[in-house]
Amino acid sequence: MPYIEIDHVTKVFGEDIILDDINIKMDQGRVYGISGNNGSGKTVLMKCICGFLPVTAGRIRVGGKIIGVETDFPESIGVIIETPGFLNNLSGMRNLEILAGLRGRISKKEIRKAIEKAGLDPTLKKSVSKYSLGMRQRLGIAQAIMEDPKFLILDEPFNGLDKHGVSDIRALLLELKKQGKTIILASHNSEDIRILCDRVFEMDGGRIQEL
Repeated sequence: MPYIEIDHVTKVFGEDIILDDINIKMDQGRVYGISGNNGSGKTVLMKCICGFLPVTAGRIRVGGKIIGVETDFPESIGVIIETPGFLNNLSGMRNLEILAGLRGRISKKEIRKAIEKAGLDPTLKKSVSKYSLGMRQRLGIAQAIMEDPKFLILDEPFNGLDKHGVSDIRALLLELKKQGKTIILASHNSEDIRILCDRVFEMDGGRIQEL
């Protein structure tokens, strides 16, 4: 059975059809790219898969459970959608400790490891308010992977990263794929899509097609 099944999904806001009869099946251990201009429906689709938005029609099944019916959210997921939000007066490590404490699944050891994998120093005392955009993005990636999820949804994960940072995060995502993670990646950069993705879909006006 596919790990993710998007079955005739439509999402409507008022009179606007944002997602129009979307159908995709995704297997475990692969990277799926979604491209499209702003307003094409990419982010709304990702939010529906996460359970952040309910679908108007159709259904989304992740890991065998229907989102919004059998479970509110996928059970093992890491997410970056839009700009990661953190408490600006605290360090990156302290931010992730607080987030991890909400579910109580991991210790400081796992948090430090995730921060290092994302290319940051977990001992850095500097508050997040003093982080560059690239550092905030790396911290967001650390937050997404710290609980070792089976499934990642990453909306423009390379925003704010320099060439070195892009190379680091591409290598990290390829390593996560080798570990059997399922990854949905939205990027405006065709090079990111080409290097990382097994299958690529393009969204336009709420419709989707495979490239």
